[in-house]
Formats: sequence, structure tokens, C-alpha cells
Amino acid sequence: MKKYFQFEELGTNYRTEFTAGLTTFLAMAYILFVNPATLGDAGMDKGAVFAATAIAAAVGTLIMGLVAKYPVVLAPGMGLNAFFAYTVVIGYGIPWETALAGVLASGIIFIVLTLTGLREIIINAIPQNLKMAVGAGIGLFIAFIGLTSSGIVVSNEATFVGIGDVTSPTVLLTIFGLVISVILLTKGIKAGIFYGMIVTAIVGMFVGLVPVPSGINDIVGSVPSLAPTFGQAFLHFGDIFTIEMLVVILTFLFVDFFDTAGTLVAVATQAGLVKDNKLPRAGKALFSDSVATVVGATVGTSTTTTYVESTAGVGVGGRTGFTAVVAAGFFLLSLFFSPLLGIVTSQVTAPALIIVGVMMANQLKHVEWDKFEIAVPAFFTVLMMPLTYSIATGIAVGFIFYPITMIVKGRGKEIHPIMYGLAIIFILYFIFLN
Repeated sequence: MKKYFQFEELGTNYRTEFTAGLTTFLAMAYILFVNPATLGDAGMDKGAVFAATAIAAAVGTLIMGLVAKYPVVLAPGMGLNAFFAYTVVIGYGIPWETALAGVLASGIIFIVLTLTGLREIIINAIPQNLKMAVGAGIGLFIAFIGLTSSGIVVSNEATFVGIGDVTSPTVLLTIFGLVISVILLTKGIKAGIFYGMIVTAIVGMFVGLVPVPSGINDIVGSVPSLAPTFGQAFLHFGDIFTIEMLVVILTFLFVDFFDTAGTLVAVATQAGLVKDNKLPRAGKALFSDSVATVVGATVGTSTTTTYVESTAGVGVGGRTGFTAVVAAGFFLLSLFFSPLLGIVTSQVTAPALIIVGVMMANQLKHVEWDKFEIAVPAFFTVLMMPLTYSIATGIAVGFIFYPITMIVKGRGKEIHPIMYGLAIIFILYFIFLN
């Protein structure tokens, strides 16, 4: 085992790798409860989604650890789950079963692109500025969902949105959870989001806003059945061949591309695994991600992707795939804790959404705001996601404006042909919606 994971070459050991795996798991364990809450809003069975989340995370992470040998952990992605629930299912009125088929299709396409090497062409075709804008826009979208679901932000007839009743006990509990999470993360506690949820839930129990467990059966129980969601993606695969679903699938694919590529580079760089400015075994890492998405869609969850929280494990010494193997083990163990779903209310999960939004918004610093031809498409990409409640719309508007501003500026030769094709697809997308 030591030889396979190159412990000596990378200067690590079992104890360090185990600690790293546990640290990463705790840093992202919030997804076990946030994902069922999010997809549950789309009409999916929360128990089945909980099991699917844990299984997809465990399988994807295990493949990443054993095949790619990276200390990188995977799980259903934040942002993509919100897009799945609030834009595709609730906004477009597409059945969640068909949406799952779209996730499956994106995973299969990702596998093909990875095996053929076309992934590099597509990633390079999309300007770095727009990639950063997409990530930041998703962050604002996620934060907006957290603010509205908790009642901090509410609808207002005069101004569309406004501040909610901050004297409401449920809103106060959310604000308390947000403050606690901010304090923990500011202090450098890696699993601050997860610990913040625990503290918020406990306080909620004391004040009567969160159900109090009556016994061990309210904490630990049997693994939830996957029957409500398992295989639905395959049964409804024939429903994806529409322009609307094409845009949905492209969005799933693009965001997963960006998340995976960016996270891998960030984690590998921090771990000192980048050699000659190249990422060793990058193909295997991307393959692990794409397979995880297919597995996740099969069992019943939105797109599975790499998590930047993996840097938490690297920060305490994780350097090999054994870190991922350990984290995968904890995800499998978590399957028996589904009864906690009854305790983790929206007031407990909302702070996690807001905090993740803050973290993703830091990508704004990489956009060239001083160049107007770049600032316009980037700005619309970021702004339109929360304002239209749609990640796809934000991407579409930004990708349409990009060739316009670049051509007018005399920089048309810098635009990859793929970007022109995407602009046309997104124009048809708007025409189709109307």
C-alpha cells in the first residue's frame, strides 16, 4: 500500500493521510444534508437523495484515490444541484427524472471528451475571464438561494426583493448560524461550515425550532432506499433530445469542466504535485470525475464533481490517493445517519449556502475588469444568474455578448470558433424559451 501510493517519495504516512481524509470529509460533510434539501425542493425523495449523495461521493472519491492517486474528494456539486432544482425542474417545469437523464448525458459526454482528448480543446476555447465569471456568478446564485430560503431576503411588490422579518425566530436562527460559521472559518477552522451547522442545530433544539431526537433511532438508522430515484435517468433518457435540454446538458457539462479543472490545479499545486507546470495523471483525474457523475445520475443525484474543500486535507499533510480512500470510507459510513435529515432544517443549511457563495465569489478578482470588452460579458454572466434565478441564463447572456464586444473591439481573431457556435446555440435557446 505504501509503495502503491508512494508514501516515501511524497513524505507522508498512514496517520497523516488518515487525518487528511477525515479533515476533508468534515469540511464537506454539509453536502450530505444540503443536497437532499435542495433536490427535495424539486420533488425528489430526500432519503433516496441522501443515500445517492453518499454513494456518488464514495464511489467517485474512491476512483480518484485508487486510479488518479490524488488527495481529491468528490461529491454532488453546489451550484449544479441548485441549477438542477430551481432552474431546470422548478423554473423550466422539466420533470426531475428528465433532469437526471440530462446529468447522465453530460457525464457520458465528459467521459468521451476525456478519452478522446477533446476536453482540452473545449476548455481552452472558453476564455479564462468567462470561466471565472461563471464560477463567481454561481456563488452569488447559491448565496441568494440561502438568503431567500431562510427568509432573510423576501419578495417585495415595490422593489421585487427586500429584507425579511429579522425578528422572526427562524430568521434569527439562520443569522446566528451564519455568524457562527463566519467566526469558525475566520479563525481558520477547516470544517467551520459543518461545525456551524451542528451548533445551529443544537441551539435550534434548545429554543424549540429544530426537532429534538427522542432516541438513538433518530440519529442512526438503516440505509435509505434508492428505489425512488435509482435508474430513472435511463428510463427517461429519450426525453432529453430538445433544444432546452441541450442547453441544460451543456450547462451541466461546462460547469463540471470548470470546477474539476480549477479544483485539480488548486489542490495539486498546494500539495506540490504539479511537475513542470503540468498536472500528472490529469486524464485519470478527469475520468474519475466523469464516471462519478454517471454513477451519481444512476443512483439519483445531480452532477458529481471535485471539491475545493480537498485543500483542507492537503493543508494538514495529505499528499496521496490514500487521503481520498479514507474520505470515501467516511462517506460510506455516513449512509447510516440519514435520520439526521429530520434535524437539519432549512435554517441549518442556509448559512452553508451563503458561505459557499462567499468562497466562490473570490473568482471575481481574476476577471480583467479594466477591459470593457471583457467586463461586459463577465458582468452579465455574474449578474444574470441570481437576478433570473438561472445559471444557464447567466452563461447564455455572457456567451452571447462576448463575441459582440470582442469583434467591435477588433479582437475577433482571438475568438475560438466554438464560442461562435455556443453563441448561436444560446440565441436559439432564448428564442425557444419565448
